[in-house]
Formats: sequence, C-alpha cells, structure tokens
Amino acid sequence: MSDWLPETPRTLAFPTAAYVTLAGADWLASASPHPDEMHTVWATRPAAPSVLPCGTAFDVINAPALFGRRMVDRLWSDGPGSGPVAAHRGRILLFAAPGTAQRLPALLVWEEWATAVPPLLCHGSGDAVTVPPLHPRQSPAADRTAGAGAPADEDPAAPSVSRWLVAPDVRNPWLPGPDVLLWACVRAARSMAGPVHEAAAQHPVSMLTAG
Repeated sequence: MSDWLPETPRTLAFPTAAYVTLAGADWLASASPHPDEMHTVWATRPAAPSVLPCGTAFDVINAPALFGRRMVDRLWSDGPGSGPVAAHRGRILLFAAPGTAQRLPALLVWEEWATAVPPLLCHGSGDAVTVPPLHPRQSPAADRTAGAGAPADEDPAAPSVSRWLVAPDVRNPWLPGPDVLLWACVRAARSMAGPVHEAAAQHPVSMLTAG
C-alpha cells in the first residue's frame, strides 16, 4: 500500500468524491501488471494523469460529457448509484464491471431507444484509458457532494477538466454491469428527448388513446 497519499478528509474543501483514497489507489494499481510501479509513479508525480489497462479490474464506458453526466445523475437519483466516475477532456468515464465493454453494445442493439444514445466508446480487454490524477492540484470552492459517494458538482463539459467525479475509495468498489448501464443509457436518452417523449415511453397505451 502507498504511504504518501493522505486519508480522505470529510470537509467541503476536499469532498470525498474529489480524490482517491489509499484503498482506492490500491484498487486502481491492481489493474496494472506492475502495481508497485504505479504506486511509485503516483508518489513522484501525484498531479499527473495515469494510463491503466482495462479488462481485469474494470472496463470503462466513455460517453460524451452531457449524456454521460445525465447517466450518472440517473444512476444516483433513481438507481443503485455508480462505480468510480471521472471527467477527462470533455468526456465522462464510467468505470464498470469487466466484460461490460463487450456486452453493452450488443444489448443496445436490441433497445428501441438506441438511436437516441450517442456513440459510446467501450474500453475493455486490450484497451487502456487515461485516468485523472489521484489528488487534484486544487479543489475549487464550488465543489461539493450531493451525499456520501455522490458525484461532485461541476461542469464536466469543460475540455480542460480531468478529475474524479466519484473517486475510488475502497479496494473492491461496486461496479455496474451492462444491464445497469443499459438502464442508465435508456433513462438518459428518454430525459434528453424531452418530457413528452419520456411520458410516451413510460405510458405508451395512455398516450396513444389520449384525445
């Protein structure tokens, strides 16, 4: 385990969701074939992004910023919550259970709302992703959490943003699978299509017979 990373303070200046804990760093490092080397890199360059392989500890679903944030909002407001989530270069990275990158696109093919879902980049076995620094250079005063583990309040659409929205804080975080993320995609697509379309999807019979 690394001994350089501070424990997570429970303050508004550094909300729990803003950066990775010691246990979370161990989990991220487990994705690498050389975990000790990753800890060394983080100890010497704590404010630098890292590149980690997918397919073992996690897969990553990479969504456009607005749609991805809508997915995360739905997961926290109506669903089981999310696993770790990062914002990177105007995209949202949702960390998912291994195998999700392969199965989610296949499930979307059969979903009637698939045409309303923007193209998703699904990173699985054989892929790698860039993750934000474990510890931010500065925590903006506007950052806050909506509850324990909830995503920090910020604008993920800003291209320069590269930070954790829901940072890893345990060695074995819960990770959503393809079924949960399919549900989040559909809910996000419905909400972005507008209230009339969402109502029609939820109550098709009543909408057809109305009037």
